[in-house]
Amino acid sequence: MTKRGWLLFAAMAVIWGVPYLLIKVAVDEVAPSTLVLARTALGAALLLPIAFARGQVAAVLRRWRPLLLFTVIEICVPWLLLGFAEQRLSSSLTGLLVAAVPMVGALLARFGPEREHLDARRLVGLVVGLAGVGALVGFEVGSGDVRAVLAIAVVSIGYAVAPMILARSLSDLPGLGVVAVSLGIAGIAYLPVGVAQAPSEWPSGKAVLAVVVLAVLCTAVAFLLFFQLIAEVGAARSVVITYVNPAVAVLLGVVVLDEKFTVATGVGFLLILTGSVLATARSTAPDRAADSAAPVAKPSPPVLAQPVPEP
Repeated sequence: MTKRGWLLFAAMAVIWGVPYLLIKVAVDEVAPSTLVLARTALGAALLLPIAFARGQVAAVLRRWRPLLLFTVIEICVPWLLLGFAEQRLSSSLTGLLVAAVPMVGALLARFGPEREHLDARRLVGLVVGLAGVGALVGFEVGSGDVRAVLAIAVVSIGYAVAPMILARSLSDLPGLGVVAVSLGIAGIAYLPVGVAQAPSEWPSGKAVLAVVVLAVLCTAVAFLLFFQLIAEVGAARSVVITYVNPAVAVLLGVVVLDEKFTVATGVGFLLILTGSVLATARSTAPDRAADSAAPVAKPSPPVLAQPVPEP
């Protein structure tokens, strides 16, 4: 990788590890729906002009059906549930649980239409990763936080399914246009409930700052940098930030918010990280079902059709 590639990689590893901290700060004073509204509206206000200037909006809107589905599964539902979960869980624990997304993606690939082969190494990875999730849930989650864990489970499924929609229906469209229009749609969808649930008094300075940084840096700027990272180092290497973001989330939660870091947290993190790496590795054995079929040329992976959850 080039020096510029390393700088972009480091920036994205940090930028997409920060949102868990910012969401935790914001939802202490702002309803999750209002937070989603502010984040999507500000993000769309920054990205849509760029997409319009590049002539990317019209082409994206012509695929409005899969675009709507992607918006709901990638933004509308996960971002609301993340806010709900962080009203009950620590930011570091939330980041670690979301780190299980690559394993969910591996399971969906195995039991989905393509029936992707899972060799012994990938199966071991799934077992190890699930053990890490079990360690976190069993030792770090209180009995009253079951709904928050279920919310994170839905988030993980959404983050794993959304790239599949991109790969099947939106892969030939510009990534910036897809993200910009999706943010705009989500902002419009959350306008009624976001305004209705807005706090009666203006939030504190730290809450407002958290919302602004989340929308500007962790959403608009992050996607622009992510596209540059993919162009510089390729989609495969870019996905590796998935394994770094949870560590950043844990570090910030412990240092900034004084969240606890226990042995169970450390063990759970290592197991999830190891499991995700193994579960998403290429299979060493051929898929017999695929071998029996006539060879079909497959398109290259689209820019955003990678299991990289943007919290």
